[in-house]
Amino acid sequence: MGFPISPLMVRAASAEELIAQYKLIESQRSALGYDIDGVVYKVDQLELQRRWGFVTGEPRWAIAHKFPAEQATTTVRDIEIQVGRTGTLAPIARLDPVSVGGVTVVNATLHNEDYIAGRDSNGLPIRDGRDIRVGDTVTIQRAGDVIPQIVDVLIDKRPAGTEPFHMPETCPVCGSPAVREINEKTGKEDSRRRCTGELFCPAQAVENLRHFVSRGAMDIEGLGAENIELLFSKDLVKTPADIFTLKDRRADVQRAFAERREEQARQREALSGKARKNVRSVEDRNYEGLDKLFAAIDARRDPELDRFVFALGIRHIGETTASVLARTFGSVEKLQEAGREIAVATDPMSVFPSIDGIGATVVEALAEFFGNERNNEALAKLLEQVKPNPYVVTISADSQIAGKTVVFTGTLEKMSRSEAKAMAERLGAKVAGSVSAKTDILVAGPGAGSKLKQAQEHGVEVISEDEWFARVGK
Repeated sequence: MGFPISPLMVRAASAEELIAQYKLIESQRSALGYDIDGVVYKVDQLELQRRWGFVTGEPRWAIAHKFPAEQATTTVRDIEIQVGRTGTLAPIARLDPVSVGGVTVVNATLHNEDYIAGRDSNGLPIRDGRDIRVGDTVTIQRAGDVIPQIVDVLIDKRPAGTEPFHMPETCPVCGSPAVREINEKTGKEDSRRRCTGELFCPAQAVENLRHFVSRGAMDIEGLGAENIELLFSKDLVKTPADIFTLKDRRADVQRAFAERREEQARQREALSGKARKNVRSVEDRNYEGLDKLFAAIDARRDPELDRFVFALGIRHIGETTASVLARTFGSVEKLQEAGREIAVATDPMSVFPSIDGIGATVVEALAEFFGNERNNEALAKLLEQVKPNPYVVTISADSQIAGKTVVFTGTLEKMSRSEAKAMAERLGAKVAGSVSAKTDILVAGPGAGSKLKQAQEHGVEVISEDEWFARVGK
């Protein structure tokens, strides 16, 4: 059909032939005119491919066999701490530049303090228990030929007087406590240390703001990732509450957009006329609609309680858990009251109400969030700007779905998936994410896949989106 086919591809009749071809390609790897990191074995019968299908988006009928990673030695010049989106303190090794697989490596992730100390998450030794220190000579490789990692320490080259590395117990960005949580299942400390600053920590602020305005949360149109970053960098939005006062600072917002527009104009000087036209059209959409942006913000001053709770970005609290909390407490004031109570309790689980689906992990996350005064201050300022609607479950006497377990799958055409879930929960149904024998109804839109098949296997009632609306009387 005219497609270029790799001359290295063969059809094998046994595992031995597969391995032989793998070794042949590996021996020719450096001479190829392109980079590869391994080979892929595939079943070549389309019918078998269809029967075997996929698991979590990956084919059961294909598997990658990677080549061993190329290694090199270099020196650790420093260990720095970066604070990630969820507050994780991530140690980064700054290395003397070294070429690995044709790429110059200057940084390598050190994962967590256990990895630095030479032990895994179970406390067992890695690298024979050798820790990593500033000044060490180390062996590095690019895992999967992509991510640089330290695989060993050359102890015989360690300089005299080096000290073991200790992770900070406070966030290097905001000063909030950085803690290692206890895993409720294993009873052991988590390998990662996290900043508890949440809404206050600048390192987490941009990602928290992105989450706050995202579609499943407050859903503020016009505040995409680029605009959030711009407003944050210009000190116009630092906390969620600042979003709702932007209209009072219209001149400053307009100036920030104008400065970015001028910067982009300088950058596009080298672009072709066609590209210049495209860039300008994007600008028009982004910068000439402040009234629409402010209107979109004002439209979210009375959010639904479940959306508001999810928008706060509290660890371990996704959309489903936020809905459970909203349905249980009914108002943000009652949730705050419970949060403050467990924050000062010796045993949070003993004072938090027993709620189906809410375990120790969520309760501890709530206690941690409401136990941080900076979070409470940020939340108080936010509640001066927004008034979340109380969560009211409206179950009519003739409701056909009250007490039912409902699953949504496929593409919904009349409302979003999150809106459909909220509707079902408000009508007294329980919304699940997967199909089981306990599922009562599967609402299947176009493109329904494995969930539809599972529902048929379990004898679950399957209805269309139109049938769903007819059943709930909408």
